[in-house]
Amino acid sequence: MNATAALRAQQRYRDDAVLSATPERLVTMLYDRLMLDIERGEAAQRAGDWTEANTQLQHAQSIVAELTSSLSNDWGGSPGLRALYAFLTQTLIGANIGRDPERTRSCHDLVVPLREAWHAAAASVTQARAS
Repeated sequence: MNATAALRAQQRYRDDAVLSATPERLVTMLYDRLMLDIERGEAAQRAGDWTEANTQLQHAQSIVAELTSSLSNDWGGSPGLRALYAFLTQTLIGANIGRDPERTRSCHDLVVPLREAWHAAAASVTQARAS
């Protein structure tokens, strides 16, 4: 199998994983990728690779926008989480424009407990379904 075919197969596998994922799994996948983007963005900033940092941090902003759009207004926690996502977006933008790896690190530190909470919630839902 040549490299192009392998990449296509890998992309098809990822696409299938997303299409078949439960809603709670989709949220955890978004958080996992958000963490990866922020970590890569920070590493690129520290290396002085501003193009790569910009790419990673803009992708992180897109994920936060997707997480924001997925919030249900019927859920009581939506306003607080929406405000937190707005703050995170503004901080990511500022970190990117200011080429500031410390601000990027603060985004990482903000996302870690959120990611852990969503993973725990998803595990609870999965466990409840299995019962």
